[in-house]
Amino acid sequence: MSDTLSLAALADGTILSPFTRLRHLLDGVTPGHERTIDLTLGEPRETMPSFVTAKIAEAEALFAKYPPIRGSDELRGAIGDWIGRRYNLAGVVDPASEILPCNGSREGLFYAAFAAVGRKAGAGRPAVLMCNPFYQAYLGGALASGAEPVFLDATEATGHLPDLDALEADTQLLSRTAALYLCSPANPQGAVASQAYIARALALARAYDFLLFFDECYSEIYSGAPPAGGLEVAAKTLERFRNIVVFNSLSKRSNLPGLRSGFCAGDAGFLQMLFEVRNLVGPQMPGPTQHASAAVWAEEQHVTANRLAYAAKYDVADAVLGSRFGYRRPAGGFFLWLDTSSIGDGAYTALTLWKRFGVKVIPGSYLAQTGRDGTNPGAHFVRVALVHDVRTIREALERFVHVSA
Repeated sequence: MSDTLSLAALADGTILSPFTRLRHLLDGVTPGHERTIDLTLGEPRETMPSFVTAKIAEAEALFAKYPPIRGSDELRGAIGDWIGRRYNLAGVVDPASEILPCNGSREGLFYAAFAAVGRKAGAGRPAVLMCNPFYQAYLGGALASGAEPVFLDATEATGHLPDLDALEADTQLLSRTAALYLCSPANPQGAVASQAYIARALALARAYDFLLFFDECYSEIYSGAPPAGGLEVAAKTLERFRNIVVFNSLSKRSNLPGLRSGFCAGDAGFLQMLFEVRNLVGPQMPGPTQHASAAVWAEEQHVTANRLAYAAKYDVADAVLGSRFGYRRPAGGFFLWLDTSSIGDGAYTALTLWKRFGVKVIPGSYLAQTGRDGTNPGAHFVRVALVHDVRTIREALERFVHVSA
């Protein structure tokens, strides 16, 4: 349970990466197909913007200088302009004080826990709450900052987002909460938080003075209407961005996971604290990367093409899976969250898929933790990453539907 987890869990093997656990599960097992297909890693494989390398070369002289930890004016301005276009917030976000670039959203999400826990005064061990299933950086940040990680199950019964009714009733927990991590579109379920849901989570953050960390990494991959943004909701309130910080990156939006370029934006006072943390222990984003990133945030044509590519993959999933394994076309992201309870738990299904068909997927339990009610919300699921080309996705899913045959 979460109250037994501490920093030692990262050192003694109690907490392992889902990918390490999968390697252990499949170690020594011969795949059942000569052409194996790996659907585990959420690494985009669509075409990156063609101008990126030229932009890096254009600014190569900056490799000889220490880059500014706050990021260049050019980059912060480009991010601010993008937020303005994407969320109808033109001129609302101050690039100088309300935007802080980071080396991918993971770095920002991890270090943000330090500042959030550090500012939390009161009796008892600070708590860091997170949606469950969760992104590993949330847990790493909680443990490294000495907080208690608390897992809020996100299941079909709660719309695949944490139950805010249950959370609001737990005033003792809220009183020692330092931060709440939410992800929309959710990884892995693809659920999208409504403006009302975001507003309610933000109201709780303000009532109990904790930080709402809103992970929007998949914000540009969606099936219907564009997902609501945290700053979009907060800007409508009198307190603007107090108690909220959003995180995003170019990894998924622009197929640039190797560029390691992201940002956090929102509460200016908190971002100043986070700046000081990063200024002590955080790595700067290289100057040429900042220059190239500014150009990528300013260009949208490749983003539209990317979204269309994922739509084609979901069309294949619609056709091959139908309603099998509880499949419904997700509202956002590029994962399938498939219920394999008719076969067995997620680990058994992953092992069987590899052994019989040479398809590699992640067991859902590896992406979640036993919750406060003693159950693991991912136990009977597997996550499938739709990152290959359409033909490969079709072949993989056609093998998948025969797993119980």
